[in-house]
Amino acid sequence: MPELPEVEALRDFLTENLVGHEVVRVLPVAISVLKTYDPPPGAFEGSEVTAVHRHGKFLDIEGNTGLHFVTHLARAGWLQWKDRLPDGPPRPGKGPLALRVALETGSGFDLTEAGTQKKLAVYIVHDPQDVPAVARLGPDPLADGFDEDRFAALLKDERRRLKGALRDQSLIAGVGNAYSDEILHAAKMSPFKLAASLTAEETRSLYEALRTTLTEAVERSRGLAAGRLKAEKKSGLRVHGRTGEPCPVCGDTIREVSFSDSSLQYCPTCQTGGKPLADRRLSRLLK
Repeated sequence: MPELPEVEALRDFLTENLVGHEVVRVLPVAISVLKTYDPPPGAFEGSEVTAVHRHGKFLDIEGNTGLHFVTHLARAGWLQWKDRLPDGPPRPGKGPLALRVALETGSGFDLTEAGTQKKLAVYIVHDPQDVPAVARLGPDPLADGFDEDRFAALLKDERRRLKGALRDQSLIAGVGNAYSDEILHAAKMSPFKLAASLTAEETRSLYEALRTTLTEAVERSRGLAAGRLKAEKKSGLRVHGRTGEPCPVCGDTIREVSFSDSSLQYCPTCQTGGKPLADRRLSRLLK
């Protein structure tokens, strides 16, 4: 799933390639991608792109007609830029193509989604806040005003475990499964530690890990073409997706447990005092 650093890099890329150009076609291929119908997707045609914004993990393409093309790439979606789009309209079918946007230059991009769970979303709205999930977003962790005091206030009464709190978009916008693993590893904290139990020193360490991990990931991704972002994200991860590999900090074996609707990876030596975490979902199944 693209998270804050990759979506920020896509924002930079689209700003360079879209701003000042006219959108001449918005062509849905999979009807499931459209989450709004009034205005219809064709209403964005004829818009000159004036800016590209990021709201958490949402991309927001703003046109001079007062409309916004907002998309969330979800778990298996991606944006594929094409300097020259194929001739003729795309054909509906069983492939990954969900929607195509064409510019007056003949270039544009495809939104694609792999797998059978179709969660990629496109909204045509007058205001990004008209998208319910955007309106519910918490603060952006890289915003200038997101300081340690604000972070501490968010966690003070948070009764969930750190892994779940960091992934909650209504608490902090933009962090998903991968970077929450990376942040907790950098902070040397158990993903199952209760957020409200943090000391002032622990809160400071987690805040610094949050800002540093995301900032470094943004810098690694900045300037890359859209097609290279997935590989860059994977190469920069130290624990997420690396089950069975040695921890780059201490050399212990990275382990994995189930969490919510996915899994998490962690280093026992760095994060849990050398003790493996119990896989709670598996334990419940064995009862």
